[in-house]
Amino acid sequence: MSAPTKPARSGGATAIGWILTIGLNVIAPIITYNTLTEDHGWSEFSALLMSSAWPVLDGAIMIAWRRKLDEFAVVTLVFLVITAVVSLVGAHTARALLVKDSGVTGLFGLLCLGTLLAPRPLMFYFGRKFATDGTPAGTAWWNGMWQFEGFRSTMRTMTLVWGVAYVTEALARIALAYLLPTATMVALSPIMIYGVLGVLAVWTAWFGKRRAAEGARRRAEAEAAAAATA
Repeated sequence: MSAPTKPARSGGATAIGWILTIGLNVIAPIITYNTLTEDHGWSEFSALLMSSAWPVLDGAIMIAWRRKLDEFAVVTLVFLVITAVVSLVGAHTARALLVKDSGVTGLFGLLCLGTLLAPRPLMFYFGRKFATDGTPAGTAWWNGMWQFEGFRSTMRTMTLVWGVAYVTEALARIALAYLLPTATMVALSPIMIYGVLGVLAVWTAWFGKRRAAEGARRRAEAEAAAAATA
C-alpha cells in the first residue's frame, strides 16, 4: 500500500508561528520580569506571575489564527488552566512559583507517557500541528499515515522520548530553583524549557526522516520482490 502524497506547505506561515512562539514565550517574559522588578519595584512573585501572561497570549493568537480548537489547542488550554490554578495555591513566593512551573512541564511529560496507553499518542497530534499547515488536505494526509505500522511505531517512540525528557527537565529545574537566585532562574528556566524543546525538535526531525527513509526502502524492496515473482 502506497503512502498518501504530502501536500505543499506554506513556509512563511511556519516561520511566523515560530517567531511568535519564541517572542511571547521566552523574550517577552524575561523583559517583563526585569522591567517590573528593577524599574517599577514589583515583588518577584507578582512580576513572575505577570510575565506568565505572555504564553497565554501566544496560545490565544494561535487558536485565533487556526480558527479551530484542535487537540493541540485543547492540550495547551488545559495546561494554561493548570498553570493558573497551581500558581494561586500554596506558598506565594517567587521560588514556589518557579517550582510549580517546573511541575507543569513535569505533568506534560507524564501526559506524554500516559497517552502511550491511548489509541493515538500525544506526538501524533503535535506532529500534525507542526508537520502540516493545518489545511484540510494536510490534516487528511497526516491522519492517513496512521494506517502504517512504521508510522505508528515512530509516533509512540517519539512520545516516549519526549515524556522522559520533560520529566527529567522538570526535576532538574526544581532542584535548580532551590540552588540558584530567583533572577537567575527567571532567565534560565525558559532557556531550559525551550532548549530541551530545541534538542527534542532536532532529534524528532532526524528520527522522523530516518524512519521515513527506512519505510521507503522496505516498500521499494517489497515492490521489487513482487515484480520479480510476477
